Amino acid sequence: MEINASTRTGDTVRKSYSARSQEYVDLFGSMTSTHPSDRALVSSWADTLTGPVLDAGCGPGQWTDFLAAECGPAVSGIDLVPEFVERARAQYPELSFEVGSFEALDAATDSLGGVLSWYTLIHHSPQDIQTPLAEFARVIRPGGGLLVGFFEGAAVGPFDHAATTAYRWPVAEISQELVAAGFEVIETHTRTASSTRPHGAITARRQSTR
Repeated sequence: MEINASTRTGDTVRKSYSARSQEYVDLFGSMTSTHPSDRALVSSWADTLTGPVLDAGCGPGQWTDFLAAECGPAVSGIDLVPEFVERARAQYPELSFEVGSFEALDAATDSLGGVLSWYTLIHHSPQDIQTPLAEFARVIRPGGGLLVGFFEGAAVGPFDHAATTAYRWPVAEISQELVAAGFEVIETHTRTASSTRPHGAITARRQSTR
């Protein structure tokens, strides 16, 4: 079986985060570590959704739990990292969490009301990012929502992330990728601070035709 670049990237990401899973949980595993404007954005976006919602790249599950408070119990999480899923299941036993890849989602076509992808595409290169975006477009029903959080920058390019290589994206270029995958961009947001890398977020709607 041929192992493509995207599969190799997924293996690297999984191993890198598995090795540092407790450190990640300690630093980022609760809502107290999130920015107030991010919580407000995710909350307002969730209010527009109907139907099941997937937290793609749920980590230890804090955003999944946050979404469930907004959208009800039909919220689930998926992550590449078994340690994160184990932690999420223990912390939020009333919710569903699975180990899996964003590039082959175990969900029927047009079955979801929305997907949250909060900093979960940061390790996908420009050559690979259409694969998970196409999967999101497949599983989100027409009119359903997608919210993407990412590292923002003046040009697409890699940088040394604590886990493994990540990528910065200008809002305009990642917006183009979303449109190419079958989404309509609704809102874009950026935020900068001296202590953190520039942040970007985009809300998008799955178009009726692919």
